[in-house]
Amino acid sequence: MQTNVPPIRFTDQGPVLPAESAILAGVRADINAAFGGGVNPGLTTPQGQIAQSLTTIIRDANGDILEVANQVDPDVASGRWQDAIGRIYFLNRIAASGTVVTATCIGLVGAVIPAGSVAQDVNGYLYASTAAAVIPASGQVEVPFQCQTKGPVACPIGALATIYTAVQGWDRVSNTTAGTPGQNVETRAQFEARRRLSVAINAVNSVQAVYAAVLPVSNVLDAFVIDNPTGATVNYGATDYPLLPHSLFVSAIGGDASAIAQAIWSKKAPGCDYNGDTSWIVHDTSYNAPQPKYTVTWVTPAPVQCCFTVTIQANDQLPASITSLIQQAILAAFNGEDGGVKARIGSTTYAGRYYAGVAATDPNVNIYSIALGTDPMDVNQSALAFGIDQYPTLDPSNVSMLQFSQDMRS
Repeated sequence: MQTNVPPIRFTDQGPVLPAESAILAGVRADINAAFGGGVNPGLTTPQGQIAQSLTTIIRDANGDILEVANQVDPDVASGRWQDAIGRIYFLNRIAASGTVVTATCIGLVGAVIPAGSVAQDVNGYLYASTAAAVIPASGQVEVPFQCQTKGPVACPIGALATIYTAVQGWDRVSNTTAGTPGQNVETRAQFEARRRLSVAINAVNSVQAVYAAVLPVSNVLDAFVIDNPTGATVNYGATDYPLLPHSLFVSAIGGDASAIAQAIWSKKAPGCDYNGDTSWIVHDTSYNAPQPKYTVTWVTPAPVQCCFTVTIQANDQLPASITSLIQQAILAAFNGEDGGVKARIGSTTYAGRYYAGVAATDPNVNIYSIALGTDPMDVNQSALAFGIDQYPTLDPSNVSMLQFSQDMRS
């Protein structure tokens, strides 16, 4: 059967859909031909109503076909389609994870604090210990905890202060350093960026292969990999970290130590030295006992709390929630949840990165300046550079907003 409805054209540039007006004209022509001609073409007639309904059905079906075609392209794929593309590279979308914090547990010498012991912060969030610990002769031990609520929950210094599940011999808990915020489910933009960086996952003996293996380790929030192929110590990055001669440098935050060590060892070049302060012994399981064993070393970067000061024009038309809106906009940009680049280990983040998000919070926002810093008492920089041994973090409460009247700034 012939039809006057124009089809989708599949070109080298992709599918080209017919205009809705052309579809309607084709449907009306088909209806006229089916009734032998002379049909009233008015859209208010019964046949006109049928023509419009069929046009809508064809238009929507064409749109669905275009959507499916676009989902084959990694640059625009999302949801289940993006997950499928990721699995070609043996990648899965990173699930949401809870904030990680190291707390000091004080109590009876020799008392065992089992893995999974729970403490509570001042806001009611519960944190479970990720490893068992024994209180030594000093009467206190450092124990890693992870928030049971997924996402970037802030845990400032001293916030984790209550023992929630009683453990014999465990008397007190407190955190002397702020927690490393968790993350929400990996966004479309974040997953695509990681896929692009992870195309070397099937390779070995290269920094790209090591990076591709470490980054998808469960609960790893970020990673950085570089090597020093020279015979001399080389200082690198914003903190001038000393890289040993002929060595591999890996920086990874979050995740299980044994999994990170296995990922590094499986991809590194033979005979190279390591850098760092965290170690784990990996056994070569390709042999029967006794199995060769190797000590793998890497850096657990220190969390660096960042601060922002946003100066905008005072305006009576601004919503009452403008401070919260600006805080969330900056946090989204900082974490790369707005589709842009997140602040990462060894990176530099610029004030200009945050203007668009702040401006989009409300049509009445007029920005005078956005300043950055790592000291809440000294926030005056236009850019922050992070060392390869530093992990940038941001608590929304560290985003302050100052409003000035037009007269004060003129």
